[in-house]
Amino acid sequence: MTRRTVLAGSAGLAAGGIASLPFLLPKYDKVRRPRRSRVAILPANSYFQNLEQLLMEGLRLFNLDARGKRVLLKPNLVDYIPVSEINTHPSLVAAAAECFRRLGTLEVCVGEGPGHQHDTELVLMDSGFADKLLEHRIPFVDLNRRELIKAKLRATYTGLDHLWLPRAVVESDFVVSMPKVKAHHWAGVTLSMKNMFGVVPGSKYGWPKNILHWRGIQQSIVDICATVPIHFVIADAIVAMEGNGPLAGTPRPLNRIILADDPVAADATCARLMGFTPERIPHIAETAKFLGNASVELIDQLAQPLIAADPPFRVVPEFQHLRLN
Repeated sequence: MTRRTVLAGSAGLAAGGIASLPFLLPKYDKVRRPRRSRVAILPANSYFQNLEQLLMEGLRLFNLDARGKRVLLKPNLVDYIPVSEINTHPSLVAAAAECFRRLGTLEVCVGEGPGHQHDTELVLMDSGFADKLLEHRIPFVDLNRRELIKAKLRATYTGLDHLWLPRAVVESDFVVSMPKVKAHHWAGVTLSMKNMFGVVPGSKYGWPKNILHWRGIQQSIVDICATVPIHFVIADAIVAMEGNGPLAGTPRPLNRIILADDPVAADATCARLMGFTPERIPHIAETAKFLGNASVELIDQLAQPLIAADPPFRVVPEFQHLRLN
């Protein structure tokens, strides 16, 4: 057993305790939940099929108005390990960029602030992102090291009053969260809302965004997503991850891409696909009170029906209670 293993295990136990704490009092500025939300589950058997055509057909279901907008695609780019269950696949990100270009956007860029590695260029090169971005002429923004502006939080579950956020994020017109669907040893799941940890700059808050971890992961997710709007979700579940995510789990193919116009609905749907009860995940349950819809009765299910994984995704012991059975 290595020192890293010991530290990860103890931190996981601490975070598991934090995750079980109820959010007793509302700490958000106002209710912004839409009356209804839309989620589309698309079948996708591999990263080598025509993802651009598939995504374009899915996006048409939402009648998105992206013309003239500055679009930021925010993938989950955690580490330089080039395996399909760790990071959002670069082929899916490139396909999304091409689709938004076809929708008439003013510009499309990819932005990420990796939480586990200081050298973003190394992560881009070894994960396959650098070649794919170059091939499609997609600009990249290192959110760990760009110009920052002070943003007042629209929820205060962490006890913080503000965050320093990259200007490139705050001034984007349309933010698309593109998570890799994974179990997570500290948050239960890492989906479109947990993915937004990557907009918080490591140069200001440490690696892996330590200040947010100390303030509570579940609480930090709620505060970030209340403050930085996610306008759309494209979740990579072609090959997902179960077990000890976000880095040490095992691949679990779901052969799905999930699109949504509401991050809460997206994450609730992804959790159900994984065989979990979203109401038992604190950050999903809390954001469902004011930010989006988690109830199946308030989500219009487009494309394929929602069928839970059987058996449910494996998780670390602290999160066994999330599983449906």
